[in-house]
Amino acid sequence: MIELLLIILTALLCSIGVLLSALAFSGTWMILLSALITFFAGGFPNIGTLIVFTVLCITTEIVEALAGWFGIQKRGGSKLAGLAAIVGGLIGTVIGSMVFPIIGTFLGMLAGSFALAFLVEWNRLKHHGQAAEIAVGAVFARLIITLFKTVLTVAMTLYLLAGLLH
Repeated sequence: MIELLLIILTALLCSIGVLLSALAFSGTWMILLSALITFFAGGFPNIGTLIVFTVLCITTEIVEALAGWFGIQKRGGSKLAGLAAIVGGLIGTVIGSMVFPIIGTFLGMLAGSFALAFLVEWNRLKHHGQAAEIAVGAVFARLIITLFKTVLTVAMTLYLLAGLLH
């Protein structure tokens, strides 16, 4: 009975983690939390898996924070525009959360990344078309990292649930 409850709790927490990742939140940490609970309650996964999950969570956060910057750089934007995309994403996330909780967070992140990167590049280039093209790089990078995080959380979930069901 306890084993079944542990599987249900793990599935619930992991489902929340996948949903959070799909909405551009940090869902990987929810999977790690679930893994820690199952480790202490059921003995699975092992310490090595917990370490790998922790490294994946930290790496994903770093890559996500830098995604807008990478997208700007790929399209020939300035380093300042890359920094603006990061800051804009953070500001947009906060404002979007206040306006439309959950989906507003995601949309705010995209809009904020685009807006600040666009302003910096427009000021530098004095050409809105080029500035917009560069700023779109931040949006694409954010979308790609959100997809990556979602796929990663699904993979972590499947590994965890497969181990519990085995």
